[in-house]
Formats: sequence, structure tokens, C-alpha cells
Amino acid sequence: MLTKLKYWWQEKRSSFWFVPSVMVLDAVVLATILIVVDTSTSVDQEVIERWPLLFGSGAAGARGLLTAVAGSMITVAGLVFSITIVALSQTSSQYTSRVIRNFMRDRVNQGVLGVFVGIFAYCLVVLRTIRGGDEGMFVPALAVLVGLLSALVGIGVLIFFIHHISMSIQASSIIAGAAQETIAAVDHLFPEKLEEDEEENRAGGFLISLAHRPWTGIPACKTGYIESLDMNKMLATAREQRIILRMEHGVGEFIVEGTPLISVMNLLNPNDEMIARLNSIFTISRQRTVDQDASFGIRQIVDIAMKALSPGINDTTTAIMCVDYLAAIMVRLATRRIEPPEYLDNGELRVIARGPSFESLLSESFDQIRQHGASNVAIMLRMLGALQTIADQTTNAGRCREVQNKIQCIADLAESSIEFPYDREKFQSRLVQVRKSFVRC
Repeated sequence: MLTKLKYWWQEKRSSFWFVPSVMVLDAVVLATILIVVDTSTSVDQEVIERWPLLFGSGAAGARGLLTAVAGSMITVAGLVFSITIVALSQTSSQYTSRVIRNFMRDRVNQGVLGVFVGIFAYCLVVLRTIRGGDEGMFVPALAVLVGLLSALVGIGVLIFFIHHISMSIQASSIIAGAAQETIAAVDHLFPEKLEEDEEENRAGGFLISLAHRPWTGIPACKTGYIESLDMNKMLATAREQRIILRMEHGVGEFIVEGTPLISVMNLLNPNDEMIARLNSIFTISRQRTVDQDASFGIRQIVDIAMKALSPGINDTTTAIMCVDYLAAIMVRLATRRIEPPEYLDNGELRVIARGPSFESLLSESFDQIRQHGASNVAIMLRMLGALQTIADQTTNAGRCREVQNKIQCIADLAESSIEFPYDREKFQSRLVQVRKSFVRC
């Protein structure tokens, strides 16, 4: 239940409507409080006469002021929404649709929209209480003053929003934002350091030894991407039922309803309650997120690089920036221990997980860029430098060998795709320098 509530809260916080809705509610509460204050302890009449520009000169003037503020704020809110939609459209076509979620989760975009609709709601609430003439004179002077100040704040917020949106649609900001989110996920998912001579763990031995045993597939109850899972709940279920669970799909993979989501050993006829319980371990959604899926953050940057390398755009500089930030992510991963897929309980196997490895994340980062960057000497040279930087940051021999394999793939591509002797010589010179740094591996 805690995991589901956490997932629900993250979804609501990342939606485009939640923060503005909260700000509208806050504005209504503030207006109510100020009206109550004005009713119980009205502003002294002498103060009002001394400062008429601040506290207004009557019911008609207060109504006119708040009506103008409310009308302008809802107009600007529509403008902000239109600008945001245009920015999303341009980002999707220029870079990749995978980064649209990042724009929707941007607290500045949500907050700016919330400011304008909140001021609009505030003015409506205060307008409702203003009375004049035969109705009995009542002008909440303090609330009207706050409405005026809110309008001035709204002008400043509009100027800031235009600056922010113009900065946020630049390639450097989009790539850096995706990289920062991915690095934060890496720090959360893989907090432990990898020892120098530690070998990467694999599930192959257990899978081979248990291959002849009967496994019962548990069908998925929903179609979509596996967004997250509760490993503690999975271990607790396996321990309680004295069974072994084997994940058939990892976080970030697509699952079709009715196909095996997880396999169970020592449970031949699972009932509906057990199927529902095992399905509740997983959160299946229409899209991937970075929280438990660092490879999705890498995927976003790779997609931007491939779009930049496409013939229609041909933006090598943006692709080089993507390679640089992918190197930053893999440097952080190079020293981190990725948990083994086997989870034991008092020495007894309980769960065989399905997760990423350093090799798979390295391939996710550079393979497709290498394939799309054939004959692009600048991209191949930058990838060589990135892989050298990654290798320099790890003392693990196994990971050094994996980086070497990627360098060899780039060398093979260069051999077959670089035509001009000058470019070939330049690449070979850089390749020799990079390989010299691998003597210790």
C-alpha cells in the first residue's frame, strides 16, 4: 500500500494540473482569511483616506480594479498555456517525445500557470463580497490591496516565465536535465561502490541448475510498461509462501496482459488471490519513468542524439553534447556495484530478478549512436574520448574489457566507413592514444 501511495503521489506531482489546482485552493483560502480579517477588524477610515491609491476609494473603484486584474490574469494564463503547448510541440519534433514528461513535471511551468489562475480565483472570491449603495457598504480594503499586489507579482512572473521557457527549450538544457535526473536515479539505485577485483554477478548458474524444475507462469493483469516494483514485497511473499520467484520482465520492459509476468517454483496451482498479490508487486503504466529505470534516462539522451544525426536535422553538435552527458552518466555507473539478480533469504534462494548490467547500460548508451554515426568522424572521435574517460574511472578489469569491446566496435566502423585518408589518419592517431590508456586492463 505504501508503494502504491508513493506511486500515486509521484504521478499527481508530475501532472500538469496538480500544482495549479493546489495554488488555486490556496488563493481561495487566502482570500477568505483576508475577508474575515477585514470584517472583524476593518481598516481605519483615516488610513483609507490617507492612502486611497493603496486601499481604494469605494466599492466601484474596488470592483473595477479586481475585475481588470481577474480578466488580465485569466488572459495571461491562456497565453502561458499556449506558449507551453508550443514549446512541447517544438521539443517533441526537434528532439524526442520522450522528454515531454520532463516539461510537464517542471515546477516552474506548473507554478507559473498556478500563479495566474490563483490570482484569478482570488479576485473572484473578493469581488463577490464587495457591496455598495443600498446593499450596505463593505469594501475589504486589505483583500483589495493584496489583489493589487498580486497583479504586480503576476507581471514579474510573466517576464520570468518567458525567460525560463526560452532557456528550457535549448538542447543543452534538455540534455542536461535528462542527465541530471538519470544520475540521481543511478545514485539511488546503485549506492554501493564496486570493488576493484569484484566480478559482475549473473543469474546464469541458478537458471541452468533450476531449468529442469517445473515453473508456473503468473499472467499479467494489465498491458503496459513496468514502471516500478516492490522488491521487499516480492521477497516477503516468496518467504511467506516458501516459493522461488523468477522475474520474466524487468523494470522498463513492455508486458502484454495474459502473458507471463513472473514465474513461480513450488506453486503449481496459484489461485486468483495469489495472482493478484504477485501482480500488485509491479506498477504497470503507459510510459516509462526514470525512478527505477536508469536506462530510460539514457534512452532519452540517445533518442535526442539519433534525431540530431538524422539527415533531416544533421546537428552534429547536439549529438556530441549527448555523448558527453552519456559519458557523465556512465562514469557515475563505472564505480557502482549493480546488485546481483539472486536474492537470498538465510542462504536460501527466493528471487531471481531481471535487471540491468553495466554492459547492457553501456550498450544502451553508445551502440545506436555508433550505428547512426557511421562516417561521422567527429562523433566517432568523441565516443572514443567518452569511453576512455569511463575506463579511466573504473579499476574493475571486467568493466575495462567491456569498454574495450565498444572501442573495437568503433574502430571496425571507422575502418569501413571513413573514406578520406586525412580523416582516417586522424582517427587512427586518436585510437592509438586511447588504447595506450588500457594497458592496466
